[in-house]
Amino acid sequence: MTNTTKLCSSKPIVTVNGQFPGPTIVAREDDTVLIKVVNHVKYNVSIHWHGVRQLRTGWADGPAYITQCPIQPRQNYLYNFTLTGQRGTLWWHAHILWLRATVHGAIVILPKLGVPYPFPKPYKEKTIVLGEWWKSDVEQLINEATKMEQLLTPLMHIPSMVTPAPSLIVLPKLYGGYGLPVRPGKTYMLRIINAALNEELFFKIAGHKLTVVEVDAVYTKPYKTDTVLIAPGQTTNVLLTANANTGSKYMVAATTFMDAPISFDNVTATATLHYIGHTVSSSKKTVLASLPQPNATLVSSKFIKSLRSLNSREYPAKVPTTVDHSLFFTVGLGANPCPSCNNGIRLVAGINNVTFTMPETALLQAHYFNISHVFTDDFPAKPSNPYNYTAPVDQSVNAATMTGTKLYRLPYNATVQIILQNTAMILSENHPFHLHGFNFFEVGRGLGNFNPEKDPKRFNLVDPVERNTVGVPAGGWTAIRFIADNPGVWFMHCHLEIHTTWGLKMAFVVDNGHGPDQSLLPPPADLPKC
Repeated sequence: MTNTTKLCSSKPIVTVNGQFPGPTIVAREDDTVLIKVVNHVKYNVSIHWHGVRQLRTGWADGPAYITQCPIQPRQNYLYNFTLTGQRGTLWWHAHILWLRATVHGAIVILPKLGVPYPFPKPYKEKTIVLGEWWKSDVEQLINEATKMEQLLTPLMHIPSMVTPAPSLIVLPKLYGGYGLPVRPGKTYMLRIINAALNEELFFKIAGHKLTVVEVDAVYTKPYKTDTVLIAPGQTTNVLLTANANTGSKYMVAATTFMDAPISFDNVTATATLHYIGHTVSSSKKTVLASLPQPNATLVSSKFIKSLRSLNSREYPAKVPTTVDHSLFFTVGLGANPCPSCNNGIRLVAGINNVTFTMPETALLQAHYFNISHVFTDDFPAKPSNPYNYTAPVDQSVNAATMTGTKLYRLPYNATVQIILQNTAMILSENHPFHLHGFNFFEVGRGLGNFNPEKDPKRFNLVDPVERNTVGVPAGGWTAIRFIADNPGVWFMHCHLEIHTTWGLKMAFVVDNGHGPDQSLLPPPADLPKC
């Protein structure tokens, strides 16, 4: 625990090595990484290495009660994994309760020695972490979040008196504040990470264009833009050329994207870009960024649809062209009976009408050791009661969900397509979905209900963007494809922490293939016990 002061208030927060954000991990493609995590706080802890494929090493993935039991106070665990075939920017964070509010940091994976970037080498690289600063104790807020039952109000998130302010942290912290010093004419690579719990963010730098060259540690075709959209869990690398008026300072800004009628803290986090070696007159004002409106769906859609895989000879886009398992997942909110609640109902979330129940035994252990009665493998491949998903739902419609620890079983090397269909049950808002253990290709997206006859004809199977976290648009759908080439149990969940808490999550169990190279490794001896 470390006492920290921000926004005129102080509180103790959970930190890693006393740092907030935590230490940046720097490694190279194909390196093996060993990280010993020692728990000195009163909370159970686990760490997820977000976006790391964890090929056959699911024991190191980190989500509590999915691949491991948490590290209890005064205990420790050695995470051991290899960065196989990956290079770029990822990040790590706590994966239990809401501890990732402060327990997070960057992962920088450099290319192999002698292997260049597929774009001109930048003069320097800087890591930017976008996050939230909560004035309240986030762990105390979990109880409030889970007890909410305001079904008929638009205030579906935690009340505004305790909602977070976005914070922008440029690492390292320079000149006693948040600054981005640059040299005229030089090109910099910014590694941008959204570590926020519940806020999708717009990011831009006044007076400068940004060129996207990578998302979620996968190279993209260069895309020039003045505004970056980045959801919780996502990373984006951009090139910035310092070619503006050197006598001015320029605002670096992050602000919330929210296209649903719910409360949020509409503030702007800022830093300042200035040119090294050039005196800025004290009377000269900082050039301000022209920020999108919070509900600027056209800006967000244009950015998302402009991303393409590099799909070069060195970095091909290996998109599955056939599908073995075609899944249709409705994602959204619901309401379950709650006799002890004021309105007699409790707000929940679910996939295919299933609100996921967290087990008390880690699912990967139950799978590996054939422990019964921990989970079932009957997660529905499609909704049991189809309806008009994106139309306003009549109050007479049953908004209740079933609860259970249900997994969907996949054979090794199966090709999988998932249509993630947003619903208007209770409320429709953007959901950033993260799949552990795999990268996937976003082959299509659209508004309204997915049309299985017309929409697949427009899928991009040539150079779709490849990533590990994707936004499912409010009132729309997203189609993703991946190959189940990683045995184990793999979590899939909304990366808005409030929705994960309410049950917007599920997991896949991928069986072993043939031989040891296609089989899950045995658990390490120090695997934490529940």
